[in-house]
Amino acid sequence: MKSDKLVIKLSELDNVAVVPHAKGLQIGTALENGITVQEYVPMGHKVAIKDISRGESITRYGQKIAIANEVIKAGQWVNEHKISLPVPPDLDSLSYEKLPVKKARALNGYTFDGYKNADGSVGTKNLLAISNSVQCVAGLTEYVVKKIKKELLPKYPNVDGVVGLNHSYGCGIAIDAPAAIVPIRTLKNIALNPNFGGHALVIGLGCEKLRPESIVNNASDDTSIFYMQSEANEGFMAIVDDVMKLAEKHLGTLNKRKREPCPASDLVVGMQCGGSDAFSGITANPAAGFAADLIVRAGGSVMFSEVTEVRDAIHLLIPRAADIEVAEALKREMLWYDNYLKLGQADRSANTSPGNKRGGLSTIVEKALGSIIKSGTSPIVDVLAPGEKIRKKGLNFAATPASDFVCGTLQLASGMNMHVFMTGRGTPYGLAEVPVIKVSSNTVLSKRWHDLIDLDAGQIATGEKTIEEMGWELFKMILAVASGKMKVAADKLELHNDLVLFNPGPLT
Repeated sequence: MKSDKLVIKLSELDNVAVVPHAKGLQIGTALENGITVQEYVPMGHKVAIKDISRGESITRYGQKIAIANEVIKAGQWVNEHKISLPVPPDLDSLSYEKLPVKKARALNGYTFDGYKNADGSVGTKNLLAISNSVQCVAGLTEYVVKKIKKELLPKYPNVDGVVGLNHSYGCGIAIDAPAAIVPIRTLKNIALNPNFGGHALVIGLGCEKLRPESIVNNASDDTSIFYMQSEANEGFMAIVDDVMKLAEKHLGTLNKRKREPCPASDLVVGMQCGGSDAFSGITANPAAGFAADLIVRAGGSVMFSEVTEVRDAIHLLIPRAADIEVAEALKREMLWYDNYLKLGQADRSANTSPGNKRGGLSTIVEKALGSIIKSGTSPIVDVLAPGEKIRKKGLNFAATPASDFVCGTLQLASGMNMHVFMTGRGTPYGLAEVPVIKVSSNTVLSKRWHDLIDLDAGQIATGEKTIEEMGWELFKMILAVASGKMKVAADKLELHNDLVLFNPGPLT
């Protein structure tokens, strides 16, 4: 990264640079190489540092991010109105040639205090999870969660909390449609998340298509399933009382759990970004990528996701696949989503939001190139279809939509026990089920949202810290949060989003 303090240029091949300052660049400002700013360029946006002809490529990260629709003079603002989207990489023409990778030195001696589970996974929280098999009983779930928090939790000091895993699935659906496997396995695998200790309670109605037995880990355990329509209960409060009795049995089991030292190899960290801006690919995502490499070096697992924010950079990821099977799986997930979008008469250009554009991200290509940086440099060892549980330690691509809430829900199903969320525009996103470290890509946001952001990666853009320094800081913060020694802002404020299932199947 090269900066003359007025703009940030990422590659010698780039013909645009990003403005890092809160006040932007004023007309008449002198840049290097005799360039004078021709029009006001806001913070985070791109200024041309060379004359660009109509039809010429706009280059950032050393990669094509757009095509100029008009002549753009050096010193002019390069925004979405002056450019068009290039075609995405052709999946059929992408051949696999493994990138030579120097074996990284193992990172030993790093630990965190977690909750060990019988299946070998480790939790960073100790939570009672109450899921439901159908949206119809969401009201009951919310009612008993509040009642448990008030009346039961104080008696079980080793339990961190209770979460209701409400969702909008379960009935009025084509339960046997091929695509139904996605929401069903998502719900099943969420119930197995390490932070729940393998003891989720599932509430069903009784007449729904999705049976609780399809979700719960041990369907023969009569303390794990409750049907609201059971004729044994007279009145709503009798129903509530029975759920409370089941919850107390689960709480008793969970309360026996205690934190104990665990190697960093037990971390399963989901990396995600939302409300991204032009700084995301310069500061927050590179810092997260550096931390991801440290986790992999320590023997742990990292997931990165968001298919539409990978699609236009897939040519850079295929060479990082550990083998041909992983490479083909990456292409298969890209193709599946291409077809999914086509079926809905949309394409990947629908991804870039108004906020992304206000933050300087002009195209989905530019966004994707900045997004994949959070994966670091490690080989990709496996590809997970939506809602699949993680199988291998190391760097995994978990295929998900880019929607913050859907991506978080699917990473939760895949087994993450920690979440790192990068943002440039700002979002109060949080999950009750796992700790979510919020990393700001710019210091302006971090100062404005001083009690919502956990780490300011904007210090990289200002030159106060390097990517390496910030990456180490994030890695050590992950260990502290996983140990319960540090509480993230979202948990302090109890800012937690609902889970949102990805349901590509038909409704009936």
